Amino acid sequence: MAEYKGIHGTKIQNYTSDPANPLTGQVWFNDTSNSLKFEYQSTTDAWSTGGNLNTARGYLGGAGATNTASLGFGGYAPSSVKANTELYNGSNWTEVNDLNTGRYGVGGTGISTAALAFGGVNSSSAVVAVTETWNGTNWTEVNDLGTGRYRLAGAGTLTASLAFGGNPPSTGKTELWNGTNWTEVNDLNTAIHQLAGAGITNTAALAFGGTPKVNGTELWNGTNWTEVNNLNTGREALAGCGTSTAALAFGGEDPSAATNVTESWNGTNWTETGDLNTARRDLGGSGNTNTTALAFGGKTPSAGLTATEEFSTDSPIANVWVTGGNLNTGRQVGGASGTQTATVFFAGDGSPGRFALTELYNGSNWTEVNDMNTARGTIAGAGVTSTAALGFGGFAPPAVAITETWNGTNWTEVNDMNTARSLLAGAGTNTAALGFGGYISPKTAKTELWNGTNWTEVNDLGTARYALGGAGATNTAALAFGGKTPTVALTELWNGTNWTEVNDMNTARQTLGGAGTSTAALGLGGIVPPSTAIVESWNGTSWTEINDLNSARNGAAGSGTNTAALAIGGNDDSKATEEFSTSALQVKTIGTS
Repeated sequence: MAEYKGIHGTKIQNYTSDPANPLTGQVWFNDTSNSLKFEYQSTTDAWSTGGNLNTARGYLGGAGATNTASLGFGGYAPSSVKANTELYNGSNWTEVNDLNTGRYGVGGTGISTAALAFGGVNSSSAVVAVTETWNGTNWTEVNDLGTGRYRLAGAGTLTASLAFGGNPPSTGKTELWNGTNWTEVNDLNTAIHQLAGAGITNTAALAFGGTPKVNGTELWNGTNWTEVNNLNTGREALAGCGTSTAALAFGGEDPSAATNVTESWNGTNWTETGDLNTARRDLGGSGNTNTTALAFGGKTPSAGLTATEEFSTDSPIANVWVTGGNLNTGRQVGGASGTQTATVFFAGDGSPGRFALTELYNGSNWTEVNDMNTARGTIAGAGVTSTAALGFGGFAPPAVAITETWNGTNWTEVNDMNTARSLLAGAGTNTAALGFGGYISPKTAKTELWNGTNWTEVNDLGTARYALGGAGATNTAALAFGGKTPTVALTELWNGTNWTEVNDMNTARQTLGGAGTSTAALGLGGIVPPSTAIVESWNGTSWTEINDLNSARNGAAGSGTNTAALAIGGNDDSKATEEFSTSALQVKTIGTS
């Protein structure tokens, strides 16, 4: 058996802290946390942006085996039926020779160098049975379909294809192409149009979606169609690709608006996977598997699109939230301090009341450690490590001014705040913290500064509010955002002396989490109402909406930075932890001893 050194050229090394720039696949032992760790590239099912079509259009046909070699042809843009054909090379679309008959609602099968186009509506608004073959350079007209129709679907190759469904009127007719002629075979069980198809032969195909049975799926075995398990999201005007046992359904209209929903078929069931970035209907699609695909063109809601997206089940996870280890005890509006891989989470509200619980995260799992001295919810926290934190204020009941400091093992009560309050925000460290805003009937703008021994009242927020978010690594530079006064998007910046109003968040909300610094922060979830999954990133000047949390929630605590953060807990006694990173490279703990 090969050893680690033989594979990677080096032995497993010991470090007192994780290496700054480990190699992908590198394994090391952290002497401080007594754990074996490794770095890996995390992946997920996702669509990424590709090169735009040269001609915006919907109702177009597609052919291609991969998302790096595809053909798009025909279609419709406002007031114009298209004959355009474009070839995709994985980066860009290039215009090549046109169809002989321009048309939209056209069916397509095959690959980028050997394709079939059939049916559609021509520039005279006539439904046609025209069939053309593509040899990689030119289109040639061949024998027509037996029945002219449009908005039909297809499966197969240049020399062995299947055409099924379509209108007018809505039909279940199925025809088989042998490279020379079309022959009518057994119909679909349901007459349908605006459907999608998948299959790389004319003896095994899948038909799904469409009007009127928008969630139906039928399987072709070379002789008959059989109804099988439905799509989870019924829709029409969708695209499809893959085989009869491994297909992808994406986009469409559900029931009156364009959708970005994507589902993967495993031969038995449909499962929702990573959605398109742009919701659209009447789009083109290609691909011979359910692991790589191409989506291009379409409408949203009426204008033609040029947008192209590439699907992969091996997309690096960056700028997204992924599921981390669950808390042992679910709760909300607790305090947190630390990084994405080492955080302490303390106190909080839940069932049956307020908690003094403290849990420690190691990048994979939460472990219960010593409790706080005073149980409370709606607490504020400060700190940048898991071994040195400050918890202050909160509701016990009543609202309290109690302050406790954490040394990595125990909590110690220290001097109280000057003003007892709940639903406040915090920033800084356990020796240099800031507490601001909060609930003292009805609300307060008071700000207090902690120097490691005492709290001192300093200049107030510009706007009194509670249930706000906070960020900052010192007590001389902090950010206050959102909150209730009523619910606001207001953001204020602290320079060590005064608060200054700066650019608002894009979405007003309260009871949100915060992470990061005064120049690089995240605002997480909250109540709009209702609860939201929205996340915004602050760059020191303005807020930008980024990828949402996986679960809408309020009362989640945040820790880490705006490039590597945690969202912890939340309403309804949530135990959920989500990890955010702008890098696809992740460090994980293999085990502890």
